[in-house]
Amino acid sequence: MTDAIVAENLAYWYGALVAVDHISFNMAEGEILGFLGPNGAGKSTTIRLLCGILEPTSGGGQVGGFNIVKESEKIKEIIGYMSQKFSLYEDLTVEQNIDFYSGIYLVPDDIKKKRKEWVIEMAGLRGREKSLTRQLSGGWKQRLALGCAALHKPRIIFLDEPTAGVDPASRRKFWELIHAMAAEGVTVFVTTHYMDEAERCGRVALIYGGKIISIDTPENLKRKNGQPTLEDVFVHLIEKEIARDSPFKA
Repeated sequence: MTDAIVAENLAYWYGALVAVDHISFNMAEGEILGFLGPNGAGKSTTIRLLCGILEPTSGGGQVGGFNIVKESEKIKEIIGYMSQKFSLYEDLTVEQNIDFYSGIYLVPDDIKKKRKEWVIEMAGLRGREKSLTRQLSGGWKQRLALGCAALHKPRIIFLDEPTAGVDPASRRKFWELIHAMAAEGVTVFVTTHYMDEAERCGRVALIYGGKIISIDTPENLKRKNGQPTLEDVFVHLIEKEIARDSPFKA
């Protein structure tokens, strides 16, 4: 079986700044992989590379079996992408946003109505179809954005810090939706800096300074590093990275 996502020694420079530093990993179909790291660690850049938005400085990879450099347009047909910043049009109504993204994703006319109904039910927006999107709470906005990103039933979905600034109850509901998608075979690549969200992933890649410093299941990461929480694991591994790079090391 072909892996859903493969990154091979993937690297990207912004001028002299190394944003992604030769990372490699694989994702199986239906897997949820959490990219956990602080701001500026390279999480968003990795997503843009895998989606074919940026061309890597070196290395490569495949998404859905397509080469991220040579077949980026084919990749865009099979993925959903929810950006870090709220990506919908706040001056449009809920259903107008859904209709707009149906057109962007070329959802066939014969299933548009069914898919619109799915988004409205999934996002809990029944009765609010005519509401302007800017009038919605943060949690509803995020669920609507997720629904719009999944309108065309993508095989793989990229979520870039999708719950930033959303209350804990809404975040919990959002993750229930993510797990429901994965249960149907959708591969989910999600960036986060919330430790509780990382615990909900099948595997977690800890990224720091553009490098993947460890990748495994949450339980294995804690066990192998002798730490009680993922936060402790992350701090422990970052301290090791800092010590390794220190000019004062023995």
